[in-house]
Amino acid sequence: MRTIRTATAVISALGVLALSACGAAETGKKDDAGGAKTVKLTVPSWVGAQANTAVAAHILKKELGYTVKTQQMGEVLAWDALSKGDIDAIMEDWGHPKEEKQYLTTKKTVVKGGDLGVTGHIGWFVPKYFADAHPDVTDYKNLNKYAKDFKTAESGDKGEILEGSPDYVTNDDAIIKNLKLNLKTNYSGSEAAQITAIKKYAKEKKPFLTYWWTPQWVNAQVDMVEVKLPEYKEGCDADPKAVACAYPNTPLQKFLNADFAKNGGEAAEFLKNFKWTTEQQNEVALMIAGEKMSPEAAAEKWVNENEATWKAWLPKK
Repeated sequence: MRTIRTATAVISALGVLALSACGAAETGKKDDAGGAKTVKLTVPSWVGAQANTAVAAHILKKELGYTVKTQQMGEVLAWDALSKGDIDAIMEDWGHPKEEKQYLTTKKTVVKGGDLGVTGHIGWFVPKYFADAHPDVTDYKNLNKYAKDFKTAESGDKGEILEGSPDYVTNDDAIIKNLKLNLKTNYSGSEAAQITAIKKYAKEKKPFLTYWWTPQWVNAQVDMVEVKLPEYKEGCDADPKAVACAYPNTPLQKFLNADFAKNGGEAAEFLKNFKWTTEQQNEVALMIAGEKMSPEAAAEKWVNENEATWKAWLPKK
């Protein structure tokens, strides 16, 4: 759900930023390599979250004098790494109630880091050109009528709903089963692969149904319309096997390792203060994925042009 998720090109670009998190010293302590204070951040697989990390890393290094080590990892794995102190912060989380209960409430090894400032929303989407031709497709009750239009080699005799990474927050298999829809999930494996498929369908004006999210920089290039699922109500997604409702609007959150939050000094204070808008995140994400800039170059450009915004995130002297 992701800004809001070619794969090799994005990962290669991340190489400008990324170093192995292995062997990193504790935050604020001396590092064997260079004696610098070190902050360890996770890099999720979707570009919007990469934008958060890139901008945060740039400011931590250039303005606050930290060494920043980053590591790309899945969402659930990142929570475990955060609890252990292998990373210091998750800059964008789309909601993991199981992990929050385990690490915030029970173990108390993770604490809230504040609102990112971006509200995310996951849903099912079809291209606008198909919705214009078939207006009733935007009601889930009519999806079985169009299942044949969404069929692919991977979905057999069912309609395909194109997915990204299986690591993303998703209730789609339960929704399909509980709403008795003639659909089958097909995981492309990553945001980049999903975007490639969406762009190919759009270029050929083919119908498709996809799990998708906002904010996302691709939404400015491919016009999509959301399919209305049963209204989300508090608790309707409490039992993962019984979900039969839409996804909620999710104010995206930051989380910090508890020890880092207490002892991380200026770095911890800065990351707590980091808060920007959907438009600002999309601006950096578009530079990375759309304009093929390295994350570090995109972050530097944005920082140079938005001093009034990020200056407010710096620790007060």
